[in-house]
Amino acid sequence: MMSRTPDARARDSQTRQIQENVTNVEKHFGEMCQLFAAYVRKTARLRDKADLLVKEINLYADTETPNLKMGMKQFADQLAKIQDYRQAEVERLEAKVIEPLKCYGAVVKRKREDLKTTQSARDKEAKQMAQLERTRQRNPSDRQIIVSQAETELQRATMDATRTTKQLEETIDEFEKQKIHDIKKIFGEFVTVEMSFHAKALEVYTTAFQSIQSVDEEENLEVFRTLLHPPDFQSRLEIVRANSKTSLDRTGSSLSTSGTLQQRNSSRQRRREEEEENEDESEEEEDDEDEDVTDDEN
Repeated sequence: MMSRTPDARARDSQTRQIQENVTNVEKHFGEMCQLFAAYVRKTARLRDKADLLVKEINLYADTETPNLKMGMKQFADQLAKIQDYRQAEVERLEAKVIEPLKCYGAVVKRKREDLKTTQSARDKEAKQMAQLERTRQRNPSDRQIIVSQAETELQRATMDATRTTKQLEETIDEFEKQKIHDIKKIFGEFVTVEMSFHAKALEVYTTAFQSIQSVDEEENLEVFRTLLHPPDFQSRLEIVRANSKTSLDRTGSSLSTSGTLQQRNSSRQRRREEEEENEDESEEEEDDEDEDVTDDEN
């Protein structure tokens, strides 16, 4: 069997290299597309969870003291704003990263069609070459005519294979150039979208931090303590304390008055006793004087 010409072997090697390159792009671009899509889905789920967190913070804030409520509401508003930016991030990643990567499926399909066309031309060339070899090995009477026809067919097949190989080389060169450009653009868009989101998120997170840090702890404690001891309770407590003090004062005053009365009664009792003693003494003196007068008369 006639061996392939050096040009044919070079074209075959070139085609294999192109085919490996296209297969490599198809594989890795597909993987990157799937992973970028998963990244975006995770980001969207994070947005949804953050929305639930905002809702819960607002519900809890409604049960708190006014100052803390205001701080929590402001914090929740800033967190909700970040989710709006995150939604924009998701939409931009889908448009600027995922869609261009998806398009490479169609691009690779076209390159495979080009490879198929080139391979068909190569196969035809190889077939014509094999046919010419078989014709040369035969020895018919019209051998020269048949060999000449076979050589003509082989020449046509070789020219066709060369032409398609040249076209494939040009198209794959353009494909490689576009691939590099697209990789730079897609990755650059990804970084730009992420940087834009995080720059805006940093500003809003700063505001959210300031909002929650502005909550006055002492003021909230005072409100909480007031709720534990409401004003009417304090008033009642002060009245009870005042009444208790008045009762004690009255009791002390009564005791003091009672003691004074007892002292007065005791003084009066002593005076009466002294007066009675004085009367008794006067009566005794009068009796003694009567006895003396009787003795004198006798």
